[in-house]
Amino acid sequence: MISSNEYGSHSWELLLTVDHQHEEVQKEFLLRVAGDLHIGGLMLKLVEQIKISQDWSDYAFWWEQKKCWLLKTHWTLDKYGVQADAKLFFTTQHKMLRLRLPNMKTVRLKVSFSSVVFRAVSDICKILNIRRSEELSLLKQSEDALKKKKKKDKNSKEPFTEDILNLCNSPVSSGLSGSPGLYSKTMIPTYDPVSGTPASSTITWFSDSPLTEQNCNILAFSYPNCSPEMLAEMYQPRTLADKAKLNAGWLDSSRSLMEQDVVEDDQLLLRFKYYTFFDLNPKYDAVRINQIYEQARWAILLEEIDCTEEEMLIFAALQAYHVSKLSLSSEAQDFTCESEADEVEAALSNLEVTLEGGNSSNILEDITDIPKLADNLRLVRPRKLSLKAIKPYWFVFKDTSISYFKNQESAQGEPIEKLNLKGCEVVPDVNVAAKKFGIKLLIPVADGMNEVYLRCDNENQYAQWMAACVLASKGKTMADSSYHPEVHKILSFLKMKNWTMSSQTVSDPESTDMKPECFVSLRYTKKYKSKQLVARILEAHQNVSQMTLVEAKLRFIQAWQSLPEFGLSYYIVRFKGSKKDDVLGVSYNRLIRIDIATGDPITTWRFSNMKQWNVNWEIRQVAIEFDQNVSIAFTCRSADCKIIHEYIGGYIFLSTRSKDQNETLDEDLFHKLTGGQE
Repeated sequence: MISSNEYGSHSWELLLTVDHQHEEVQKEFLLRVAGDLHIGGLMLKLVEQIKISQDWSDYAFWWEQKKCWLLKTHWTLDKYGVQADAKLFFTTQHKMLRLRLPNMKTVRLKVSFSSVVFRAVSDICKILNIRRSEELSLLKQSEDALKKKKKKDKNSKEPFTEDILNLCNSPVSSGLSGSPGLYSKTMIPTYDPVSGTPASSTITWFSDSPLTEQNCNILAFSYPNCSPEMLAEMYQPRTLADKAKLNAGWLDSSRSLMEQDVVEDDQLLLRFKYYTFFDLNPKYDAVRINQIYEQARWAILLEEIDCTEEEMLIFAALQAYHVSKLSLSSEAQDFTCESEADEVEAALSNLEVTLEGGNSSNILEDITDIPKLADNLRLVRPRKLSLKAIKPYWFVFKDTSISYFKNQESAQGEPIEKLNLKGCEVVPDVNVAAKKFGIKLLIPVADGMNEVYLRCDNENQYAQWMAACVLASKGKTMADSSYHPEVHKILSFLKMKNWTMSSQTVSDPESTDMKPECFVSLRYTKKYKSKQLVARILEAHQNVSQMTLVEAKLRFIQAWQSLPEFGLSYYIVRFKGSKKDDVLGVSYNRLIRIDIATGDPITTWRFSNMKQWNVNWEIRQVAIEFDQNVSIAFTCRSADCKIIHEYIGGYIFLSTRSKDQNETLDEDLFHKLTGGQE
């Protein structure tokens, strides 16, 4: 027997496995340790035993059974709770990861597997030169998408080789945090705001970054990388339940990749998770704008978001234009920038707009007088057992309410009805070709949503009333500075749709080398012949042909943001007290309960009315309290409830951003709002 004094009364043997590439050296070591040994001392003891001369600074202990990193080197084994049965893996913290970007390009780079996902995404975005990393996150592909991919690979005669952009020499590969990003070196524009190419004044910056000039072009430009066959083989959600599956795979931002079963060389999707794109600037955001554009493009092509035929043709025209512009190498590869005088003038102009908040000539008038709208409109109320009743009335829009009267003369008396639009859903009901300009209002009432349609006579009337309704739904009046820009945005979108009124001649579809199947979803390729689609896309193309490259992308993003379903992430939930499942739509400013069978909104709750929210982790139930003693509770059926909890907290966190923050984020506040108390 060996006396206890020989080894110490509290020592034991601990099995450690080392992750290294030297085949001739053993990988498992049995060390005798005591509970008061700190992690740093254990590392030193192990490295002395390994006897391999190399840099071990990026290595740390991973506790396999507990799925956690032992990163606090001053903590003792006792404090961590490590005992003789623990299996500790001594491995690198930074490992290779394949990321599929919104433009469907795959990049391979080293990422921290020990940092929380929020910080890892921040480092990834610095390498890719994408500002506002808090808007993005990492997503695991849905099971249905993976099944379709395996089926495609099985059926393909030739082995598919993915074109991967290798960014292995990124700053994080050495275990250091990511570079500060090209955009933060100075306030000189990084990109030409017209073409999106690296500006001549900053082109040398790319030489010391893994994002070389060539790689930057791959990320900042769109290339026709989609064939009709490829589109047909990709997973397309058919129902709300299918759309809910797409959002089930978001990683937990408060935990590391290793803690979430991600292994080296796995493939994840890098996507914009939060649809609040803050401070988009073509001079610094060429990659970011292009990736947002690509995420929007694929969402429309794969019908992850619904749009009308008219809208689909606008999107197709912007894409077709975009690709044809890129084929003109003199345009796409022109790295010449504006003259210095022009840059200074543009910068001063931008600064002026930023400081003034746009045209503010009527500031005093706005403060003292809240504008109102008054006009003849038609009211449509759907009836279940008869045709829709359409009647003309005199409407008055003031504050956040609409009142309507029998005629203008009776407007001094009591209205027939007053509709309070605060918290309502506003949906466009427009067909420009048919001269239909409608506004669908879903107004919250005690037992659900009251459905009302307003019909306008022309574009200008529609834009004014639609903008007023959108602002009122957010609790804002027409005195708000965003009213006139909203009117202008609506009018510009209507103008893009109004191609039938153009006097320009349309190019001959026969002579156009265009594959329309690449620009519209499968529904429309089945509905129309190729020649018909080309002709219609060319008609729509007339209204966008004068735009610059970056402007075309921004218009596409703006049109995407105008769609009724924009920014909604769906989850299947079961509300407390209900016997059937519903769909919950999470947006940047509200939650919507939706009937899973019909897709109709049942109730809307605004974040602005929310008092508090929490999670009962034992029964995985999210509970939310709103003003006026309204409270809801639900369990999530299609994903972990932590994902919805993080979505709500994340949107509230993003609403606190301001331009004077110098792009620094309060990470502690993010985790406080999204982490929960699990």
